[in-house]
Amino acid sequence: MQVSTLENERVKLSLLDLSNYKELISIAQEEKLIKYSPSKIDTEADLRAYVQLALDGYYHKAIIPYIVYDKTYASYAGSTRYGLINWNHKTLHIGWTWIGHRFQGIGLNAQIKFLMLQYAFETLHFEKVEFRIDVRNIKSRKAIEKIGATLEGILRKDTLMKDGYRRNTCCYSILKEEWPKIKHTCFKKP
Repeated sequence: MQVSTLENERVKLSLLDLSNYKELISIAQEEKLIKYSPSKIDTEADLRAYVQLALDGYYHKAIIPYIVYDKTYASYAGSTRYGLINWNHKTLHIGWTWIGHRFQGIGLNAQIKFLMLQYAFETLHFEKVEFRIDVRNIKSRKAIEKIGATLEGILRKDTLMKDGYRRNTCCYSILKEEWPKIKHTCFKKP
């Protein structure tokens, strides 16, 4: 599967792999970075295993993992991916997104989501993009709602967290026919 680099004036998304993941070690070790994720990335070994798992999914055409480069700060900022890709039904998830604390709240995540949504709908011609978020993660839920995603429902106790807690997961989505309006309203530059 050929992966396109997604890029605009603010951010560059390139394939995350074993040749570049070390750029993210210091970010992955930031306190409470992925508090609401069932993943563990805070040691180099954990991060490598996280990337290897994503690459296994990539080779099975179910995941496309990206490393995030913030052009404003000229620095790697984190990671994101397409996952649970269903090529037959033309649906996929955008998620597994984590960016360093200094890159949060400055519009970088919105730029990441714009590039990924644009590519999913306009190049890959997918019908639906989904987002899954821990019900407790209000900050991420508000960010996804701000970009026009619709809450479809809540999956109860569907994900086992590292500490044994079973989380409830909010399911959001954007449909292909909703994308043109969302693109020109929610992502409109001020």
